[in-house]
Amino acid sequence: MRISKALTILFVILYLVAAGNAQSQKKHYVSFATPEELQTYLRWTPEKQPLIAAHRGGPMPGFPENCIATFENALSYAPCLIECDVRKSKDSILVMMHDRTLDRTTTGKGKVSEYTLKELKKLKLKDNSGKVTSYGIPTLAEILEWARNKTIVELDIKRSVPPEEVVAIIQKKHAESYTIVITYDIQQALHYHKLNPKLMISASAKGIKGTRILLDCGIDSKNLLAFVGVYEPPKDVYHLLHDHGIRAILGTMGNLDRKASRHGFQIYNQLFKDGADILATDNVLLAAKAVKILCDQ
Repeated sequence: MRISKALTILFVILYLVAAGNAQSQKKHYVSFATPEELQTYLRWTPEKQPLIAAHRGGPMPGFPENCIATFENALSYAPCLIECDVRKSKDSILVMMHDRTLDRTTTGKGKVSEYTLKELKKLKLKDNSGKVTSYGIPTLAEILEWARNKTIVELDIKRSVPPEEVVAIIQKKHAESYTIVITYDIQQALHYHKLNPKLMISASAKGIKGTRILLDCGIDSKNLLAFVGVYEPPKDVYHLLHDHGIRAILGTMGNLDRKASRHGFQIYNQLFKDGADILATDNVLLAAKAVKILCDQ
């Protein structure tokens, strides 16, 4: 009798441990079959839940920026947009790297553009504390393969990378249904839109004037997200964008993230309540908590 009771307790403990592990490993994946489905998902409507964009993929201790393992880790907390950076190797392969040089984030030295892909693949990524990890530098092609049926990739393409090459690989991988291209001025946004009218584009909307310029540029609003800056804009900016069904991305990396770290997730909740729809953040953990709190209300 005692043995039976002990076994029962053991089975209960094992079940609870397994359930806890399953919960911790749950991924917040999203999947879209067509570009039109992606457009609908990203379109602003009053009932849509807020989102976060994991800046540089959401690095944390042990998880370096612009790394597939880091992206997977970020998706453990929330259905993030995965913001990541594109540069070009010496042999013209598109790779994921924020800095022009390798020194800060890898075991290499010097410019990314001075290394071939084969040479880059020999390096290891460092996390933000400088700790060397077991992870290597991924290519854009590898990122697009990984992201299919998992998440939305938001590409921050450095100026040395020709838009034509980015659009070509997105088309080759049939990735229009889960890719956003970040642009920094209207001419760049129009160029990408002309290259592929199916693409979702994140475009700058600084203040009321910048927002009106974006709305009048000729790109259909269904193809647009609007980056409103790294400080809260006038609420009229949010209203104007929402009137056209466009979601507003507020960059919290920097001052607003530091404020949230000091005062708690309520800072993010207030930003959402003020009108932001997507927070581009370096603090995925805390921002994800804010999203969950709002969605549970």
